[in-house]
Amino acid sequence: MGQSSKKPFRMVLVIKHVVEEGPGLLADFLKAKNCQIQVVELAKGEKLPSKIEKLKAVISLGGPMNVYQEKKYPFLKLEDELIKKVVKSQIPFLGICLGAQLLAKAQKAAVKKGPGKELGWSCVNLTEKGLTDPLFSGLKKELEVFQWHDDTFDIPEDGLLVAEGDFCKNQAFRLGESAWGLQFHIEANPQMIKAWLGEDLESSNKTKRNEAKKIVDFAYKFNNQFVAQAKKIFTNFYQIILS
Repeated sequence: MGQSSKKPFRMVLVIKHVVEEGPGLLADFLKAKNCQIQVVELAKGEKLPSKIEKLKAVISLGGPMNVYQEKKYPFLKLEDELIKKVVKSQIPFLGICLGAQLLAKAQKAAVKKGPGKELGWSCVNLTEKGLTDPLFSGLKKELEVFQWHDDTFDIPEDGLLVAEGDFCKNQAFRLGESAWGLQFHIEANPQMIKAWLGEDLESSNKTKRNEAKKIVDFAYKFNNQFVAQAKKIFTNFYQIILS
């Protein structure tokens, strides 16, 4: 017999803003599910699709830029337009870190400087609504997550806060039944975190170097639990895609 005629379902679009911040664990999960993934490298000049009809889901990743730096990074305006169309069409959308801020901005919510830089591991808590949210179904109230951001977002007028933190309150929100923004990273594996902290790990500043090492060491130590937690969120999002 020839090869199976079974084909992966329609395209999952993954938007990268910088080369260093890829889909990591999320890509591993989607590939295992036989999903067809299109990664767009905006920093390399690749273009976002002009049509969204063939998209089954959109995932927007992190990046060091601010959502309002559209003159310096023209692709941010184009992505803003894409997100608005995706949300209006109720195509499942997942924004991570910068991607979450872009979702908030696309829905006219403020994105601004947070109370300070949040870098490293922290606990976020699901709200009462978050405990029954489709994306976080089956998870404990307290999640250990990796953070790296200066900015924060207000919750859009029609949005719902589903996770909050002590230092930076707004950590995750849902918009309608198909779009989510997560301020924290769920896709990063220990190797990615180590690469992101490369400069700090080599810093001449002993305090900075030691702090970076603690973050990386914890990433490896906590990896099994983090992967299990992330996989549950990915599985929930996959079910949303299929629904």
